[in-house]
Amino acid sequence: MSKTKLSILLATVAFVSLIAFGLWTRPKVQDIDSENFSAERVVKDIEVISQEHHSVAHPAERAKVRQYLLERLQELGADTIKIFEHKNLVGPENKHVVYTFDAYNILAEFAPLHADSADNQNTSLMMVAHYDSRYSQPMPRQDTVWSYGAADDGYGVGVILETLNQALKYRSEWKQSFKILFTDAEEPGMQGMKALWREHREVFDEVGLMINVEARGPFGPALLFETSPGSKNLVKLYQQTARYPHTYSLTTVVYGFMPNFTDFTIVKDDIPGLNFSTIADINHYHTNLDNFSNIQPRSIQHYGAQIVPLVHEYLTNARYCDKDILRSDENSINFSIPLLGLLNFSKTTYTWVNVLVFVCFLLILLLDIVRGRAKFAQIWPAALKTLLMAIGVLLVGELIAYLSCLASGAIFKPFGIVQGVKADNIIMIIATVLMCCLLCFCYWRKRKAIQKQSAHSLRKSDSQHAACLYAGNQLHGVLLLLTVLSLALLLAINEN
Repeated sequence: MSKTKLSILLATVAFVSLIAFGLWTRPKVQDIDSENFSAERVVKDIEVISQEHHSVAHPAERAKVRQYLLERLQELGADTIKIFEHKNLVGPENKHVVYTFDAYNILAEFAPLHADSADNQNTSLMMVAHYDSRYSQPMPRQDTVWSYGAADDGYGVGVILETLNQALKYRSEWKQSFKILFTDAEEPGMQGMKALWREHREVFDEVGLMINVEARGPFGPALLFETSPGSKNLVKLYQQTARYPHTYSLTTVVYGFMPNFTDFTIVKDDIPGLNFSTIADINHYHTNLDNFSNIQPRSIQHYGAQIVPLVHEYLTNARYCDKDILRSDENSINFSIPLLGLLNFSKTTYTWVNVLVFVCFLLILLLDIVRGRAKFAQIWPAALKTLLMAIGVLLVGELIAYLSCLASGAIFKPFGIVQGVKADNIIMIIATVLMCCLLCFCYWRKRKAIQKQSAHSLRKSDSQHAACLYAGNQLHGVLLLLTVLSLALLLAINEN
């Protein structure tokens, strides 16, 4: 391999690594004295919230958190604060434990300052997070553990308080009111939100936009992982306002097939909304590792970078006085690319983009066949070989996962989320690197073998042509397989 090719390869690996570790998707943390959204101020709230376990099995500790939130909302100048009490709720369903408990949802309202704005406004922005932590969680080779709720959902509660703090600085410009809903008993099956929606639906009558803030783990960028149906106008608002946008419409589709739920699940078919969450690391999720020592301020800052400008636009723009302005019958298809931002398409446009890509692929394929750089009869076998190799890699990955679970005592799930495997990220990185090295070695060895075999009976130029022909067939085989799979996904779920 020439020095130029090696340099290009190393630069590509470095670039992809920087993207993978989120170095271009998360902003710099603002300190506690900053006039802007500050993750350090959020950290102060989380430190108080996560001092003790505060699940539905800990009513006294949960009451302390509730009292702290009431004091913070009063300190920020709420016009009204209501506590909705729901007695004798039961949950979770189909788990290792069942609790009977009382839930207390907190609703704070902040109206526009000017009377004329207040008279004319007929819509509200509502931000939602739950303040209960996870109930008991059995862990492999450990006793039952309890979460401290530092990330889930201390992140959500803290981000909302700091977002409100920023919004109050321009309250004189508000055209809409601002509602803060801290729900209780989300962990045992969204019982708090279900009860509020069932018994006090009038609370949501004026809500034109809901932003739910969650955390699946303490690390990584904050992802807009779900929108309500008919996302076209919602994503347009997000695209116009969010800094460091990080979203994929495919995650909304995938999340719809998963047995996971948030408070937003209860209302998403009735209220336009956005659902944000960090999604790493699974070993910290719902365990005692979800504690104050493991929070990541940079991830918290990323919530603010996306949410704060969006909230500003919604509260101050008179067009959002129409509660239904964000509703749409059409879903958009979108994805984020580091350094480029968010690409957003209508379904029609995205279909034409796919057609264009498919046509370009066919033209390049035909051109290479005409030029003798590939043979159609050898491309299909190459595609099939690639598919079989991919299946083989999948099976090897499952074997590695099984052995890791066996060594750590974790419960193996072929298609589920596995918790309790130590150093799982390191195992995945090492396995991926070794697998890539093995595949590259096999490819170069085969290419060299063809080159050597041809060299015995052909001129040097013909030997090089045979090697290039092999490379071209393999490349087009991979592209053909990816194209077929992409079209299958597009037809099945309108995403690829």
